[in-house]
Amino acid sequence: MVTDAAILEAVGEVADPEVPVLTIADLGVLRGVRHDGDEVVVTITPTYSGCPAMDLIRHEVELTLQALQVGGRVETVLSPAWTTDWMSDAGKAKLTEYGIAPPTGRHAVDGPVMLALTVRCPLCGSPDTTELSRFGSTSCKSLWRCNSCREPFDHFKAI
Repeated sequence: MVTDAAILEAVGEVADPEVPVLTIADLGVLRGVRHDGDEVVVTITPTYSGCPAMDLIRHEVELTLQALQVGGRVETVLSPAWTTDWMSDAGKAKLTEYGIAPPTGRHAVDGPVMLALTVRCPLCGSPDTTELSRFGSTSCKSLWRCNSCREPFDHFKAI
């Protein structure tokens, strides 16, 4: 019998199709594994309700369960809504290594909202950057340019 911890670890390795350097565990999209009778239920939460990557993520999770020879299903939960606070520190480090500036600050629902005065360039580390477009290659990223090394880069938005 495969343990819940082993299922969680295996399913957590499913790559995000939009940012393949990240896993769904890194992103915090993977919420948990539980049993519903003889069936394993893997719970995921999209980064936003219209995320086009969720169909592929669901399929990859199902394939992982099949590879483990575990009968199960994938359940999508929208509440509470995903937040970048759920991203792991390892995931944020992977983004930087990949050339995407990770989200900064903490999202506060019932308190003050932290403002990012600058986004550090993931290539050279300079804080002298400029936002070129609030919308980048995917809706969870914005496009920036470093004024020091002059290279463009994506920034994963804090949500």
